[in-house]
Amino acid sequence: MKGIKLSATAKETLGGYAFLLPNFLGFLVFTSIPVIVSFGLAFYQWDLLTPAHFVGLENFVKLIQDKEFWYYCYNTVFLMLAIPVSIFASLGLAVMLNKSIRGIVFYRTIYFLPTISSGVAIFVLWRWIYNTDIGLLNTIIRQFGDLIHVNLQGVPWLTNEKWAKPALVIMGIWQTVGGPNMILYLAALQGVPRALYEAADIDGANGWQKFWHITWPMISPTTFFIMIMSIIGGFQSGFDAAYIMTGGGPNHATTTIMFYIYENAFSWHYMGYAAAISWVLFIIILIFTLLNWRAGGKRVHY
Repeated sequence: MKGIKLSATAKETLGGYAFLLPNFLGFLVFTSIPVIVSFGLAFYQWDLLTPAHFVGLENFVKLIQDKEFWYYCYNTVFLMLAIPVSIFASLGLAVMLNKSIRGIVFYRTIYFLPTISSGVAIFVLWRWIYNTDIGLLNTIIRQFGDLIHVNLQGVPWLTNEKWAKPALVIMGIWQTVGGPNMILYLAALQGVPRALYEAADIDGANGWQKFWHITWPMISPTTFFIMIMSIIGGFQSGFDAAYIMTGGGPNHATTTIMFYIYENAFSWHYMGYAAAISWVLFIIILIFTLLNWRAGGKRVHY
């Protein structure tokens, strides 16, 4: 029996599918199937030790009445206050680094380093910086007080409910300013046609006018993309920082939705309730993304 002869196009197509197959299988096994299973699990009660039993919408009803969940939603949104500051700081940094000066690659690398550094190492470092007794910030505050002859005590950054969330916001801004957002803005700035700036120079436009009427509209698609991805990431963030730096405290002041999902699933073994929270989080992210898409998409210049 003669072998089947394939055309060059068919061979190329099969080769492409062969390369896609491992990624597709990985997506199916580690993403698609767990997502489907988690949706079904949201209608059950299961503690990993006893058989799961169907409870219908009980987990979702409990979630709506769960005051702690809504408080943790507030914590999550509060920590997301770092997003607009980080975006505009990334843009400002990208503008400064979009210069043809000596050593510019070195400066770009330095600002990008926190992004590729180990998150655990960064959180441990900032936990020391925020330490009430021996932390760097409080040491500087006390030394400044000595200089002006005022007895300044340290700030309880991570042990006080009023200071814990702002402390994590400050750290989040520092960690993300020089990250992927800066790289995206750098790429967008380098794509702005120089002819537009030359025409503006001929018309006598100053630096601010060129930025507002040329740069900002031309990079609006990048800003739109960064805003959407930042909101999605913001709702899904907060677990690692809270777990390492505060344990979700003090008095749950830094517990986020993701941390609450972790606690329900792996500390208390309420797997069904954790799955329900996850799907409610998905709905919240979807709603905010659609609202942002509808409101922000009209202001994008293509």
